[in-house]
Amino acid sequence: MNLENRRVLVVGLGRSGAAAAEILKRRQAQVSVCDRKAAGELNADFEGLKSVGIQIYAGEYPLVSTEKYDLLVASPGISLDIQPFQQAYEEGIPIIGELELAYQLKNDKTQILAVSGTNGKTTTTALLQQIFARDGRRSFYAGNIGIALTTLVDEVEDAVISVEVSSFQLETIVNFRPWICGLLNITPDHLDRHKSMAAYIEAKARIFSQQTGDDFAVLNYEDRIIREIASRCPSRIFYFSSEQVLPEGAYIEDNYLVIATDDKKERICSLDQIQLRGRHNLENILCAAMMAFLGGVRAQSIADTLAEFKGVRHRMEEVGVKDGILYINDSKATNPESAIKALESFDNPIILIAGGRNKGSDFGQLASLVNKKVKELVLLGEAKAEIKQAVMEMNYENIHEVEGFEEAVITAQQLARAGDVVLLSPACASWDMFPSYEHRGDLFCQVVDSIIES
Repeated sequence: MNLENRRVLVVGLGRSGAAAAEILKRRQAQVSVCDRKAAGELNADFEGLKSVGIQIYAGEYPLVSTEKYDLLVASPGISLDIQPFQQAYEEGIPIIGELELAYQLKNDKTQILAVSGTNGKTTTTALLQQIFARDGRRSFYAGNIGIALTTLVDEVEDAVISVEVSSFQLETIVNFRPWICGLLNITPDHLDRHKSMAAYIEAKARIFSQQTGDDFAVLNYEDRIIREIASRCPSRIFYFSSEQVLPEGAYIEDNYLVIATDDKKERICSLDQIQLRGRHNLENILCAAMMAFLGGVRAQSIADTLAEFKGVRHRMEEVGVKDGILYINDSKATNPESAIKALESFDNPIILIAGGRNKGSDFGQLASLVNKKVKELVLLGEAKAEIKQAVMEMNYENIHEVEGFEEAVITAQQLARAGDVVLLSPACASWDMFPSYEHRGDLFCQVVDSIIES
C-alpha cells in the first residue's frame, strides 16, 4: 500500500486513531486527525502529533471532499453515521478502519489469527498468544484487546499476531484476511450502534469474508446463529463444542480436551489440569486450542499453557479475600450475556454489582438468573432503573440502589458474609461513569484493596 503524499484524514483520536496517524506519517502520507471531543477531553499526545506535521481538529470535524482527502481511516469506536463519513460516501472517498490499514501494511511473513464473538474474545486472544509463545514462536496480541495493530506492523516480521476483532472493526475491513479465525458466539450486543440484530450478525460474519480455501475458520457448534452463517464461509471449517463429541474439531470426551482432524485424534489434557474458572471458559479454551493446533502448535504446548493460564485482567479476575468474602472483578462484562456466564460460574451466594450504560440489550434473561442466584443486588448508573424493573418482574426484592461507584463496592461489602462472593459484573458499558471498562475495574480493585488492607 503506497501512502506517499496521499491526503488522509483519521477520524477519532483515541488509542487506535493516534497509532494510525503515526504509521501513516511514517509512510509519508499527509495526515490530519479529528475528534468531536475538545482538546481537554482527549488523552492524545497533541504536541507529539503536531511535531511530526500532523494537523489536528479537536472539537470539530473538517469538511470532507475530494479536494482535501484521498482516504479516511475510521477509529473503531466512531459511528459511520457521522458527518465526515457521510461526506466521504457522497464524494466517493474510500473509508477503511485502523485494522484494515494495519493489515495492508504488515509484512508478508507475519501471520494473522483473528478472534471475534460477543463474549470471550479477550480471554481467547490472550490464551492463543500464550500458547504460540509457549511453543517457541514469536507471538504477539493486538486489536480490541487494547493494543492497536498498527503499533506492531512496523516492528514485527515473521511472527504470529493474535488479533481480537470487534464488530466495529469488521465494519470497515476490505482485504483483511486472517489465516485462522475463531468465532465464539453471537448474542445481542451493540444494538445501539448496529441498529438491528441482523446488522450485528452481518458485521460479525465479515471476519471470514476474505478467506479462501487455504484458510481455516474455527466456529462454535453450539451457537445456532454461527451454524447458520457458516454456509457462507469460504475457508475450511472446524467446529468446537463444549457439549458433544464431534467427528472432527475440538470437544470434551471422558473429562479430556480432545482435538480430532482428518488424520489424527489427540487428547490434549484433563479438564482437571486447566486453570481457568467457569464452564463458559471451556468454549474459549476449545476455540484457542483448535486454532493453535491448526497453526502447527504441539499438543504438549497447548496442555502446558492451559495448566498455567489464569485469565486476563477485568474478566473473572480474583482480586482478593477478606473475612471469608471473595471479590471478583468482571468489569469486562459489558452486556447481560457476559454477566450471565459470570453468575453461572459460582455456587456461592453472590452480591452482584451491576449497572452502567445499556447498549440496547434486554435484561430479562439476566433478571431470571439474578432471581435464582443473587443474594443481594447493588445497582448504579444509567441503566439501574431498567435492571430494577426487570428483576422486580421476577418478584426479586433484595435491591440496593446507589449513586457512586465506591459506594456500590462498600455497600456490597457490608451486605456480604463469609462464604459469599462480591461480583462486579455490570452487564452494561462503563461510559456513563468511566472512560472504559478498564478504569471501572481498576477502581473496583483499588477499593477492594483498601478493604483488604483495613
